[in-house]
Amino acid sequence: MSHQDLYRIRDFVPDFDAISAEFTTRSQALTASANVLSDIRYGDRAREVMDIVLPNNVKAGAPLHVFVHGGYWRSGEKENYRLVAEPIVAAGAVAAIIEYDLMPQSRLDLLVDQVRRAVLWLQSNAGRFGADPLRITVSGHSAGAHLSSFLAACGPDEQNRPSLPAIRGLLLVSGIYDLSGIPGSFLRDEARMTDAEAASWSPLTSRQLPCPSRIIAVGADETEPFHSQAASLQSRLTMAGEPAQLLTLQGLNHMNVVLDLADPQGQLGQRMMDLISSN
Repeated sequence: MSHQDLYRIRDFVPDFDAISAEFTTRSQALTASANVLSDIRYGDRAREVMDIVLPNNVKAGAPLHVFVHGGYWRSGEKENYRLVAEPIVAAGAVAAIIEYDLMPQSRLDLLVDQVRRAVLWLQSNAGRFGADPLRITVSGHSAGAHLSSFLAACGPDEQNRPSLPAIRGLLLVSGIYDLSGIPGSFLRDEARMTDAEAASWSPLTSRQLPCPSRIIAVGADETEPFHSQAASLQSRLTMAGEPAQLLTLQGLNHMNVVLDLADPQGQLGQRMMDLISSN
């Protein structure tokens, strides 16, 4: 029997392509019905842009929730993740869906820096969209959860604390927190992550910084690395005195967990709305 790569999600989700297509279909439907500001620039590089989705009759001082998409650092387009804005705007918040460069053309330290700079830009410009810069929460899926975690963490090779935004909460969904298995995985030719990058940007060996609220979520039907790494990160945070909740979502896998996050009635969609409303 050949070795199964537990990071190759397609092998464990039979309707992988159908779910991916639903991301796009639901994102297109939201785009047609919502007030979307496309390609707002936070930097000079081609992919240093974001989409802003405004709730109806946005009130001054609204919360701001940022979403960082996944794609194993080497794929993904923000336009196909606009569906996640549905519960955000339903909670009366402004949604920001950020874009970043992709591996292997760009290196992992740039991606981490882009996510940090994007949220810093939002903090400085929140008032342009009617949002309160002191009411920012963030969610991310898969590689997006990994990148989002560094909004409240320093990598082991970062000698000085980087400039980080003031965020009120993190919802990390199906994240990869120990990158040591990625260079030798099926991604070896697609992301070309080096062992040095994996060592420099693994949340489990990084210095975690204070954050008022962290929810670490994983689908019950995901493969073992996602479960063990989520539990390890939650344990490490709580031992350091940081609030962190581990949430295992029954009936969900690495793909349909995004559909649940994007559903105001979903298990995860409701948790995101609660996170937004309580901050």
